[in-house]
Amino acid sequence: MRYFLALILLWATLFGDKTLTIATYNVENLFDLQEKGYKYKEYKPNTKSNWNQRTYKIKLQNIAKVIKDIDADIIALEEIHSLEALKDLRFTLKQNGLYYQYFKIADKKNTAIHVAFLSKVPFTYAKELAVTSTYKYRNILESKFKIDGNDLYIFVNHWKAKSGPESMRIVSAKALRKRISEIGYDKNIILLGDFNSHYEENIRFKKDRRLNDTNGKTGINHVLRTIKQKQKAKDVVYEEDNFYNLWYDTDADNRYSYIFKGEKEALDNILVSQPLLDKKGISYINDSITNLNKKYLFKKKQVYRWQVSRSRIPKHKGKGYSDHLPVIAKFRFN
Repeated sequence: MRYFLALILLWATLFGDKTLTIATYNVENLFDLQEKGYKYKEYKPNTKSNWNQRTYKIKLQNIAKVIKDIDADIIALEEIHSLEALKDLRFTLKQNGLYYQYFKIADKKNTAIHVAFLSKVPFTYAKELAVTSTYKYRNILESKFKIDGNDLYIFVNHWKAKSGPESMRIVSAKALRKRISEIGYDKNIILLGDFNSHYEENIRFKKDRRLNDTNGKTGINHVLRTIKQKQKAKDVVYEEDNFYNLWYDTDADNRYSYIFKGEKEALDNILVSQPLLDKKGISYINDSITNLNKKYLFKKKQVYRWQVSRSRIPKHKGKGYSDHLPVIAKFRFN
């Protein structure tokens, strides 16, 4: 019997399904200490704001701790200031025993913060998708991976915050949709990142005149067409050219990555194309979507964000992590 079980385990190891962990994490303003480049005033290095070698190192170590607990194969990152900051984070992770050989940042546009990714898996290409030529919109990072012979496209997003109306997020959604139509809806595609949109934004924002300048239409629900599939992944009925928001595949109480004034929100999302639900090639593993809700990431029922004082001159306290929680999903390939 033992010999038989050993053979089964060996077969599963050599020929069975393999898993791929994919995550997204808004790390909240990871700025480097270089003088060059546009920065928010509280992140000007070596000033009275206390953003210096000590606090920068603490920030890097804290974010690295979170990423190590996730241990994703590919992790999308939002609010990375520069390639220098991304490399410093990668080096800190390596010091802590987690090595990402491959990386990319979308830094062609001179905005204060950018999207990026770290990967254990080599990519075929990675390039920036320009939303517009203005600085109001951050570029989207498009990449293609080859996973065991299967093509996988990943788009890292950071849409306009809710300081702006929904029409601004729709601009990003349309640019993304146009590019996807060129690739083909029949491909394995993952859209993830900080969309600054709830998975049911179309319901939440409807009565907010400040946000709803689009007659009830939203980027995440209407442009990306996530509005039809609201059931668990195992019960999803194929909808051509639609994306499925993985938040529907966990209990409603767990669908959040952000807490604002005590209210849970799902600003960070992972959306998948229909082929990733068909259990062929690469496919989403049912019930695997989750946030990382470790105790150390909370303080007094709030997400334990990076601490900056509210004094006349804001000062970094050298404590905390980010105002967002990471979001994680697992995929199977065979």
